[in-house]
Amino acid sequence: MNYFSLNNNAPKVSFKEAVIKGLAPDRGLYFPEEITPLPEDFIRDIEKYEPEEIAFKAIEQFVGEDIPNDELKRIIKETLCFDFPVVNIEEGVYTLELFHGPTMAFKDVGARFMARCLGYFDRNEEENDVTVLVATSGDTGGAVASGFLGVEGVKVVILYPSGKVSDIQEKQLTTLGQNITALEVDGVFDDCQDMVKTAFLDEELKKYRNLTSANSINVARWLPQMFYFFFAYVTLKRQGKAENVVFSVPSGNFGNICAGMVAHKLGLPIQHFIASTNSNDTVPEYLETGIYEPKASKPTISNAMDVGDPSNFIRIQKLVNNDITKLKTLFSSFSFTDKATKKAMKEIHKNSEYVADPHGAVGYLGLKKYSKDNPETTGVFLETAHPVKFLDIVESTLSVKVDIPEQIQAVIDKEKESVLINDYNELKEFLMK
Repeated sequence: MNYFSLNNNAPKVSFKEAVIKGLAPDRGLYFPEEITPLPEDFIRDIEKYEPEEIAFKAIEQFVGEDIPNDELKRIIKETLCFDFPVVNIEEGVYTLELFHGPTMAFKDVGARFMARCLGYFDRNEEENDVTVLVATSGDTGGAVASGFLGVEGVKVVILYPSGKVSDIQEKQLTTLGQNITALEVDGVFDDCQDMVKTAFLDEELKKYRNLTSANSINVARWLPQMFYFFFAYVTLKRQGKAENVVFSVPSGNFGNICAGMVAHKLGLPIQHFIASTNSNDTVPEYLETGIYEPKASKPTISNAMDVGDPSNFIRIQKLVNNDITKLKTLFSSFSFTDKATKKAMKEIHKNSEYVADPHGAVGYLGLKKYSKDNPETTGVFLETAHPVKFLDIVESTLSVKVDIPEQIQAVIDKEKESVLINDYNELKEFLMK
């Protein structure tokens, strides 16, 4: 399998090279040269297979010969060491809980998969040490820190916007030590993301450090997210409820929903995708106007989605050959305010006693809006993080006490360690030390 840059001005690379480079030299995201649908009989009988078999079948073609099958199966087994329950919320509405990993966020799967791929390359190919440079709006940083902690030959540097992640999120990325360093940026997530992209193009820096990214711009972080959609579909099929399935995905950088659309391209029979956003509404406005206009990100209570220029939307456009009419047949996007999000959290709790975090509540809102005009569907909204990650908002909105899972308890009392930076020059100075 080869990957090409979506800016179309860089050489094609293998899976291994795409993972190690992270971003193409022309600043484009890597995209698979081809996506071959899975055999029809596999999709038809998919409920007969175990999760590890499904994941292997889904990801195999994208890895190609760069990782032997037995090693790839080991990586998948180590990645999928926790459950993904599908919970009934109300008639025709389900939530898929993706927060049972080490950091209680959906990004644990992609981070663990990528860490093990890089570990394999370093161990077997004698690669030089790699520095993983990653920007986070909330959950990516903690998942990457946990997934890469102690991985030999890999250093991790995480940029996060000061004061714009929750206290628990901050603890998860600033307290681990070892090969993990947190840089606290005086700015917003988009500033962090721009610094990371600039670093990848800095020829002087690249001579000094072997840089890659663990954001969803990296193919090894992005593609494993398609596993969730397969697992949810299988669960519904086993219950006889897999007709007209639609997924509503809380969306910030749009990597998760893009991976779901890759699963659809592989043959998974999903009827429609809904990208549910907070007030950062760049994509909903694009679908209304046909004009893509990035904006400065706005702070909200669903902070992991505070992204004004989602990197992965270009991949979504590529999946439909940049045809907005074709995109609209498969994909919708709606924006919701913090006020509406809190109202949805209360509605979910009143109807089912389910405690949703703000991101999951945005996903619920998107599903309900789509279902008004499409009632004959089975809807799944993704619950991307445990409510404890947003403790103050959840407890004050719902007047409930949220139990703290042991994964969170392990870091909550540790001392924060971070380095404050203001601009790219300070980032470069830090990395050149």
